[in-house]
Amino acid sequence: MMNLSCHCGRVKAEIKINKINKLLRCNCSICKRKGAIMAMVKNDEFHLLEGEDKLQIYQFHTNVAKHFFCSICGIYTHHNPRSNPNMTGFNVGCVDEIDTFNLDDILTNDGLNHPLDKK
Repeated sequence: MMNLSCHCGRVKAEIKINKINKLLRCNCSICKRKGAIMAMVKNDEFHLLEGEDKLQIYQFHTNVAKHFFCSICGIYTHHNPRSNPNMTGFNVGCVDEIDTFNLDDILTNDGLNHPLDKK
């Protein structure tokens, strides 16, 4: 079990996993700017505990993906990707037990060339 919180602590979530198997950075237009390291879990493994009323949603382009951030401190906490809305991506930097400066093997997701954007 891992606990996630935004900077001000108003948004809190519980992630029902013991180990993160895959770390990602994405090069799409929003992820490039937020610079977060992410991991993914099934939606039923991510539970908001507090602060649902403090979350704001940002959507763009196809308006399928949902990017959540705290309306008080502005921190991106999690998202539901358009490629698989049954998953929740979360900001590994919001998990206190993880030092993001000591992580290895971070994969790059090519969101810049997303398959759903090709015609």
